[in-house]
Amino acid sequence: MIPKRSSFPPGFLFGAATSAYQIEGTQFGGTGPSHWDSFAATPGNTFQGQDGSRGCEHYLRWESDLDLLKDAGFDAYRFSTSWARVLPDGRTVNPEGLDFYDRLVDGMLARGLKPFLTFHHWDMPSALATRGGWQNREIVDHFARFCQTVYARIGDRVETAATLNEPWCISWLSHFMGFHAPGLRDIRATGHAMHHVMLAHGTAIAALRADGARDHLGLVLNFETAHPADDSAEARAAAARQDAIYNRWFVQAAMGQGYPTEAMEGLEPHLPKGWQDDLAMIAQPLDWLGVNYYTRKNYAHAPGPWPQTVEVPGPLPKTQIDWEIRPEGLTEFLVRLKRDHTGDLPLYITESGVAFADETDDPNRIAYIAAHLQAAQAALAEGVDVRSFFYWSLLDNYEWSLGYLPRFGLVHVDYETMERTPKASWHALREALAG
Repeated sequence: MIPKRSSFPPGFLFGAATSAYQIEGTQFGGTGPSHWDSFAATPGNTFQGQDGSRGCEHYLRWESDLDLLKDAGFDAYRFSTSWARVLPDGRTVNPEGLDFYDRLVDGMLARGLKPFLTFHHWDMPSALATRGGWQNREIVDHFARFCQTVYARIGDRVETAATLNEPWCISWLSHFMGFHAPGLRDIRATGHAMHHVMLAHGTAIAALRADGARDHLGLVLNFETAHPADDSAEARAAAARQDAIYNRWFVQAAMGQGYPTEAMEGLEPHLPKGWQDDLAMIAQPLDWLGVNYYTRKNYAHAPGPWPQTVEVPGPLPKTQIDWEIRPEGLTEFLVRLKRDHTGDLPLYITESGVAFADETDDPNRIAYIAAHLQAAQAALAEGVDVRSFFYWSLLDNYEWSLGYLPRFGLVHVDYETMERTPKASWHALREALAG
C-alpha cells in the first residue's frame, strides 16, 4: 500500500513530472527543428523511427492534463521548457512559445499546483547543434541566454528552477554511447560535452542571479547504482569507474569538489583546453539539488579501450525495459549525497518511476511507488532533508530512442485518439494523498 501523506513531514511535496519534447508536440506553436528531430529521422536511431512531432498533444490539451494533476491531489508539477520552442533558431524569440509557458504556469497556479521548472530536458535547436552543440564552448552563452529569456517571463511565479535535467544523458549517453541525440560515439566529443554541460549550468546560474533570481535555483542529476558483477578486483574497479562517470562527475563539479580521479583517467586528455579555469564558475552555490533514481547496473571488466567495462544482467525483478527494481538504492544515494557532497542542501526527489507494458490496471506500478516512497522515508529517518517525491511520469509519452513503446505514465494515453485514462496507480496515489 502506498504510504499516506500523513506519514511524511509537513510540507513534503508530492508531484508528477514530464518534459516538453516528450509530451507537447513539436508541430504546434512555432517550434523550430531540434537535434532530436534529426536524430529520430535517421534510420535505426529510434523505435520505428518515432519522434516527438505529435507527442501527447499536451500543447493543445494542457488544461485537462493539469486537471489530472489537481484531481489526483498533487501539490506540484515538474515541467520543462523546449529550447527549440522558445528560440527556434537558437537566437530569435518565438512569442508563441513564451506565451504557451506563461499560460501553463498560470494554469498550475490556478489549480493550486506549485510549478517546478526545468529549463532544459534535452531538445537543442538544430541551428546550435549544427555548430557543434555541447562540443562547442559557444553553447555556454547560448544556454545562459535561453534560461534568462524563459526566467524573465515566468520566473516570478515558479516554485523552483533547475538549469538541466540529467547531464549524464546529455553528454555521456549521447556522445559516448550514441543512444540519444546527437548520437555520437566519440570520446573527445564526450569530454567536451561533459565539461561544457556543467559550465553552461554554472554560467546560467550566475546569469540568473545577476538578473535578480530569487533563492530557488537548482540542478537535477540522475543517479544509478553501479555494483560489481562478481567479487573480483577487476569487477570492483569497473564498477568504481562507472560510478565516477555516472554518479560523481556532475555532483562533484557542482559542489566544488572537482572531477573524480577514476573518470579523469580516461577523460582528461579529451577535455577542452583550460578546463581547470572553469571549475569555479561550475560550482555556483545552489539552493537545492534534484535527484532522479531508477535502477542499478552490474559491471564486469572488459578488454579494449577505457573504460573497460561491460554491463552484466542482474537477478532482480525487471521493468518493461529490463531495468532492475531496487528501491533501497534511492535511500543509499540520498544518504550518500548528504554525507559526501551536499551536506545540508535540500534534496528533492525529482524523478522515480517505472515502465510496464500495462493498460490501466497496474498493480506492479503501485508496488513500485510504495517501495520508493518507503525508501524516501528511510532517508528522512536518517536525517536527510528530503522535500519531495515526483513520479515519472504523469502521462505515457515519447520515451526518446525507445519511442512510444515504454509506458511510464500514471495516466494511459491512447496514441491514436490521445484519450487519457487514469490508471489504478493514479487512483491509489489520490487515495494516499487524501489520507
